[in-house]
Amino acid sequence: MLTGGDSIEKRYRAKQASDSLLVGCLLSASGGLQDAYTYNVREEVFANAQTGNIVLMGQSVALGNWEDAIRYLLPLLAFAGGVYMAEVIHSRFHTRGIAMHWRHAVLLVEIGLLFAVGWMPQSLNMLANVLVSFVCAMQVEAFRELEGNSYATTMCIGNLRSAMENLYYWRHTKEDLRRHKTSVYFVVIFFFLIGAAIGGVLSRHMGEQTILLCCPPLLLAFALMLRIRDRRLRFLSLMTGAEEDEAVVKGEQDPSRH
Repeated sequence: MLTGGDSIEKRYRAKQASDSLLVGCLLSASGGLQDAYTYNVREEVFANAQTGNIVLMGQSVALGNWEDAIRYLLPLLAFAGGVYMAEVIHSRFHTRGIAMHWRHAVLLVEIGLLFAVGWMPQSLNMLANVLVSFVCAMQVEAFRELEGNSYATTMCIGNLRSAMENLYYWRHTKEDLRRHKTSVYFVVIFFFLIGAAIGGVLSRHMGEQTILLCCPPLLLAFALMLRIRDRRLRFLSLMTGAEEDEAVVKGEQDPSRH
């Protein structure tokens, strides 16, 4: 039982707005839709699964299909650039005195770029794939923890591995925490599947504009994180006796991903 203000503050501080399961599900649904979109609408290029692009690029190089090789190389480079840009935002975004977090800025960039992609014609498929891969990379870099556990919102292999690992330990230890982690990972995978299914089906009817369906869940995730963060800052301010902007700084002084 927590009896002191320091203990309460420590526990509350550990809970980031981006750690919410609902936020994770919204981001995963968007991630699944993005991958289905680029594959079905934008010349069968993967936005998230860069391993697939590397395989297809290597195959194209071996066969001498240089145009195809470049088509798979550019999204790969864009993904790398997206990871880098997310860290640039992380290092330069200042939270003092405001309720926004650097991850909010990442989401706003994502929404803006995906909205632009939705209005690009087929003649700009390469640019569209580059931008979606860039967005996916920013998302996977910015949102790496769910309830304190590592996960990914734009791919499933790591989540599936973690789900099965926790399932094994739950069956052998009967620990409730292991059962809970297993459920959380499978829920995230399920929402990724839902997003991919929506993207795959609706891309036949909406075409290039299918990607616009990613914007509502991302906006909702933005709003939820803003609300959770605001409540968190008020709590820190109450527990520390500091002003809200000071509580922001104190709550964010963490060398980790927070």
